[in-house]
Amino acid sequence: MNRYSIWVMEFAHVPNYHLSGLIYGAHNQGYRRLPYCYIVIKGQGQVAMVDVGYNHKAYGEVLANMYGVRNWHPPREVLAEAGLKPEDVSSIFITHAHFDHMGNIEDFPNATFYLQERELSKWVWAMSLERRFRWLMLGIDPGDILRAVDLARQRRLMCVNGDREDVLPGIDVHAAFDTHTWGSMWVTVRNGGSGNAWVFCGDLAYTMENLRGDDPNDPQYVPVGLATGSQVNLIMASDAMVKAAGGDVTHVIPPHEDRLKDMYPSRFTSANLRITELALADGQASLVR
Repeated sequence: MNRYSIWVMEFAHVPNYHLSGLIYGAHNQGYRRLPYCYIVIKGQGQVAMVDVGYNHKAYGEVLANMYGVRNWHPPREVLAEAGLKPEDVSSIFITHAHFDHMGNIEDFPNATFYLQERELSKWVWAMSLERRFRWLMLGIDPGDILRAVDLARQRRLMCVNGDREDVLPGIDVHAAFDTHTWGSMWVTVRNGGSGNAWVFCGDLAYTMENLRGDDPNDPQYVPVGLATGSQVNLIMASDAMVKAAGGDVTHVIPPHEDRLKDMYPSRFTSANLRITELALADGQASLVR
């Protein structure tokens, strides 16, 4: 029996994102639809999320327009498809501080946020550098960093230093330092029973090709196209995630992977946003059937 119901919920998308940005070295190989999603985890008296998306205003809107994001919808509309409100969310795991993962923290007034301390402190450091280092701020809204610091003032931010087991029952966080970002982390949900672990990787993987290559008979790890840290570290993090999923690469979930809809029960809402259902706890009605 599953401890938690788990859904991947889309809130926006990029219609045509160049493949070389998703898979290292995939130059001149076309484009792919890139959904923007967060993970919703419900059960054990908890509503948790992995990442929160961004708010389509101020510099968040500027960044979204720069990357060609379309069809953005706020959490209140997205979560309503699961019968939830932002106020219901009690715990949020931020995999990294890029705008499309951490830019909407203000919409969740009752949540405690978990973020690697290194992720926060290194972005503050990067903000202090002179202008010629601005590439390091690619994908970052400085306002999000300040809002995260304000969460600490409110005593709603838990800065994690490395791995931590059972942050919630059966839910662990794992550090992936100096990979996609300085303090990225991934989240494991041990959902009851042998072989029933799910890994939520943030942007440590964008697509299934990052985790298995494009030849099922000769799999390999191919890192994502953007690393603030090391591509070697990204490959090692991929291996750790696959092992945490019991070797089942299909249980390592990249939220930007458009083909999740072909792997798991899914539907599109009236707003043309995808919901993918990974697991249902006892008594929870399906959102896609």
